[in-house]
Amino acid sequence: MSAFEKLGITSTTISQLQKEYSLAQEKTKETFGFKWAKRETYESDASRAAMKQWLFQKYCDGNPGIIDEWLQGSPKIILDAGCGAGFSSMLFFGDHLKNHDYLGVDISASVETAKQRYKEAGYPGEFLQCNLMDLPIPNQSVDMIFSEGVLHHTDDTKKAVLYLSGKIKKGGRFLFYVYAKKAIIREFTDDFVRDKIKGFSDEEAWEALKPLTKLGIELGKSKTTINIPEAIPFLGIKKGELDLQRFFYWNICKTYYRPEFSLDEMNHINFDWFRPVNCHRHNPEEIREWAKEAGLHLERMHVEEAGITIIARKN
Repeated sequence: MSAFEKLGITSTTISQLQKEYSLAQEKTKETFGFKWAKRETYESDASRAAMKQWLFQKYCDGNPGIIDEWLQGSPKIILDAGCGAGFSSMLFFGDHLKNHDYLGVDISASVETAKQRYKEAGYPGEFLQCNLMDLPIPNQSVDMIFSEGVLHHTDDTKKAVLYLSGKIKKGGRFLFYVYAKKAIIREFTDDFVRDKIKGFSDEEAWEALKPLTKLGIELGKSKTTINIPEAIPFLGIKKGELDLQRFFYWNICKTYYRPEFSLDEMNHINFDWFRPVNCHRHNPEEIREWAKEAGLHLERMHVEEAGITIIARKN
């Protein structure tokens, strides 16, 4: 049986799905359909290697064998909540996807890109375009939810966590990553840029961000190290030596840089950050409160400057 069959998803239930969204979610729908259709901006060996390493580091502490433990036994139902083009799920689960029932859900037309990429890779899977807050599946019906960098793009991150937690079977796991709050100037600048481009078309926004991306490249190529002699707590700036590009990136404005990436690959990362209208940032204390309310036991909380990665088990 497929994931659709096991979860009772039929053509009738699909036709009855909510088709109207908030203005912010309508923009999210357009943005991610556009971004993930640009396959040349994320499918290089360098891009896939960097993301795979990061996923294993933050979820598994660099040990992919942990996934074997999670998925041992009978086939599991894996819900990829906000699957996009299936980029993260394919890298993270790999050949495990051949032995389990995968359902990728996304608000955008990126599910069509994901379906094609899964087919090319020889991985089975079902895909559904719908709002994550309107899933046509019963409560306590899936073994694992994977939501990599998605929930902060909903209208309300907490509501999304609580809602999705209800879909997990007792003893099942919820894996997700959300953005962390940054330094004060960076928070202001990021929202300022986001507001400036919100009226642009996706193509216009993509092009408008290229000068910012090029600045990040020049900062990175300078290979300059600066020393912050004392922390500046009211600005969120930490003490210590830091590469100039990293200082700018963490404290002033997101200007992504990796020397092995192309301009378009780096612009893809910046677009992903600046374009969505919904882009909530959180702290560990908030997430602990949500987990308690949702009946989740936190098995791992990995906190970085960029974001917070969670592995939680349903009580």
